[in-house]
Amino acid sequence: VQLQASGGGLVQPGGSLRLSCAASGFTLDYWAIGWFRQAPGKEREGVSGISASGYEWFSDSVKGRFAISRDTAKNTVYLQMNSLKPEDAGVYYCANLFDIKTMTPGGYWGQGTLVTVSS
Repeated sequence: VQLQASGGGLVQPGGSLRLSCAASGFTLDYWAIGWFRQAPGKEREGVSGISASGYEWFSDSVKGRFAISRDTAKNTVYLQMNSLKPEDAGVYYCANLFDIKTMTPGGYWGQGTLVTVSS
């Protein structure tokens, strides 16, 4: 079982990025998957999650700006991030979720991808 996060980079405020979380060794369709981020000096926080049934969760700080989706054929979950702000910067991780409503991780993590929002 492996998750691989990618798609981070440097973007100006107001810009967009799409993060990918590709799975191997299991089928994402049957799992709830979440995105978390950690900024320097701050605790890790849940950003968004999608359940196997398609239920979606977003933190208040990203509602209306971020979207989460799943591509069954590619066994990948995406996080589309729009209108990025400097406070969105950090290392983003994907993980399986034990409980999407509490964003409780299930134990499998991707390696993290760095998002920098700066002019």
